[in-house]
Amino acid sequence: MDLKDKVVVITGGANGIGEAVAKDLAKEGMKISIGDISEENIERVVKEIKKAGGEAIGTVCNVAEESQVAELMDRTVKEFGAINVVFPSAGIIRDGLMLSTDRETGKVVKKMSLDAFKLVVDVNLTGTFLTIREAAERMINGGFKGILFTVSSVNRVGVAGQINYSSTKAATAIMPQVLCNEFFKRNIKGIRAVGIAPGFVATPILRGMNPKALEGILKTVPIGRLIEPEEISELVKFCIKNEAIHGVTIDINGGLRQGN
Repeated sequence: MDLKDKVVVITGGANGIGEAVAKDLAKEGMKISIGDISEENIERVVKEIKKAGGEAIGTVCNVAEESQVAELMDRTVKEFGAINVVFPSAGIIRDGLMLSTDRETGKVVKKMSLDAFKLVVDVNLTGTFLTIREAAERMINGGFKGILFTVSSVNRVGVAGQINYSSTKAATAIMPQVLCNEFFKRNIKGIRAVGIAPGFVATPILRGMNPKALEGILKTVPIGRLIEPEEISELVKFCIKNEAIHGVTIDINGGLRQGN
């Protein structure tokens, strides 16, 4: 599928990976619809895209709220006339052990709260589900061909202290295969599903880490550096263009999984 004049919805599109993907796709002539919880960041990114000659709109959207996701999709179709690509980049991390024990007694002294677990599930998993469901409905009913992405993580394999986060990323990794099977059985053609599973990406949070802590992270990465957000975007563009890619989740992690 050609990129020019196609419409892409990006949640979490006003910061981090989502922002980088939004700006890069805008340079390719795609029409950008950003959903994010930060109105200030939305205004900044939309302004920067337009200043660079691109087309963009932004909508304040909590992806865990069904009505807000539906509104994001409806506005996108109203403003741009279609939805062709969906990139649900909105996500959060709230690390913590499920159970913490006293070193001397071995007894449990602290446990992860249900709220801490559900918050990550609501944004990362429910948010992804609502985003691709609402987009797919409008794509099918409107006859818009395109691709639904999910954003997983190298940490889907299971990382201590991330029972909430890793669980959501394992779930989003399997979604493309499920959707591929469902679309095939229902004879839904022209819409593909592809997952992307990044490793450690050079977002502002990681770049701002304590140098020694960052050095420790990089020692676990075979290529010896962080993944650049633009490299994520290059993979996104490749998947959009190559219509044979469907029903899989692709790792882009600098060999991290293999190196652990």
